[in-house]
Amino acid sequence: MQFRAKSKFVRVSPLKLRPVASVVRGYDVERALGWLKTCPMAKRVRPIEKVLLSAFSNAREKEQSLTMRDLIVKEFRVDGGPSIHYYKPTAMGRAAVLRKRLSHLEVVLEKIAKKEDKAINAKS
Repeated sequence: MQFRAKSKFVRVSPLKLRPVASVVRGYDVERALGWLKTCPMAKRVRPIEKVLLSAFSNAREKEQSLTMRDLIVKEFRVDGGPSIHYYKPTAMGRAAVLRKRLSHLEVVLEKIAKKEDKAINAKS
């Protein structure tokens, strides 16, 4: 079973978030959160941590017995959102256009199949 969470209009560039998200992909939730806590890039890690906890909370809402070790990060997508354009004065009276890029995050957690479940499915 899959559980999702989305976070939109995160004020961090997708280019900064994608490397962090690619490390977390494939980990169980507990290991992913542990890695994020030790990561020194606080501004990049915080939105990823929040959306991961939101997905875990959504999973617990559906199945109370789930723990962080029962779920694996199957998919973690970081997409580009809109850009906030603003102007900064430069030399000779000109203005430079600067862009503050926003991100959209989506995480998909999947329940890990236990060995007992696999054995039952193999017999049928």
